[in-house]
Amino acid sequence: MDLDAYVAEHDAEWRRLAHLTGRRRLDAAEVDELVALYQRTATHLSALRSRAPEPALVGRLSQLVLAARARVTGRPRLSWTAAGRFLLTDLPAALYRCWPWWCGVATAFSAFTFFLIWYVAGHPDTAAAFIGVEAARQLVDSGFAGYYTEFSAPTFAFRLWTHNAWLAAQCLAAGVLVVPVLWLLWQNALNIGVVGGVMVSYGRADVFFGMITPHGLLELTGIYVAAGVGLRTAWAWISPPAHLGRGRALAEAGRLAAVAAVGLVGLFAISALIEAFVTPAPLPVVLRVAAGAAAWLAFLAYALILGRRAVRAARAT
Repeated sequence: MDLDAYVAEHDAEWRRLAHLTGRRRLDAAEVDELVALYQRTATHLSALRSRAPEPALVGRLSQLVLAARARVTGRPRLSWTAAGRFLLTDLPAALYRCWPWWCGVATAFSAFTFFLIWYVAGHPDTAAAFIGVEAARQLVDSGFAGYYTEFSAPTFAFRLWTHNAWLAAQCLAAGVLVVPVLWLLWQNALNIGVVGGVMVSYGRADVFFGMITPHGLLELTGIYVAAGVGLRTAWAWISPPAHLGRGRALAEAGRLAAVAAVGLVGLFAISALIEAFVTPAPLPVVLRVAAGAAAWLAFLAYALILGRRAVRAARAT
């Protein structure tokens, strides 16, 4: 192929296509011309790729064809209907389909965390081995409560949001490997267990539970959801249903995990706002705990009640 001759022959068509693609309004004749030029240029691009793959020209025509295709097919726009369907149907249904997994993880690791708190509180030498005597005293005197007021509330909320979202992303992404998820859960339980055990052993159980409960109910539930969904993905690979192949089962579990991941971004935003603004607020403990419990119960109702309805509606159609 004589590349220079080919460009000279078709360059006017490519320029015309670029002009039509960039215009905001087209009449009927121009739309027909756009479609014809788009099809013709796509053919030119295919010929160049197979016969004379000159990188600069192929890149130019690739961008032109993609832009023209978007103009012909229409650019996707945000649909409030689609957003509502996601929030009211897709997300709760995904959470409900995975509920045995994340409820199981929540039960097991909550029990394990409380065991660690009880054990460390009853064996002060254990806490000393983990963090040291002086560090334990500093934690009780000011470190634990001071953690919630170390930064301004908006900055603290953003830090918490990104940290928890990253932790959840690790659980979801590494779920198929199983061991990394269990390791992250162990680290989380150990951290809470040691800190809680130290606070309880020094007679500050009221401070510990009064400050961790408002946000901890929702935050820990989000982490358990991420871990449960991740482990469910692993199980789809290890033991796929009889009517599905391993690849298809893993793909379906991955789609559910992707939907859950989007929902957890919002959940952790809410828990971060509670931890930054409600947990350290000068309010009675009862009110702070009630606010956190209300958010937690709202999430459970969303996932289990609304999710069950969404799943049943999908099966009925």
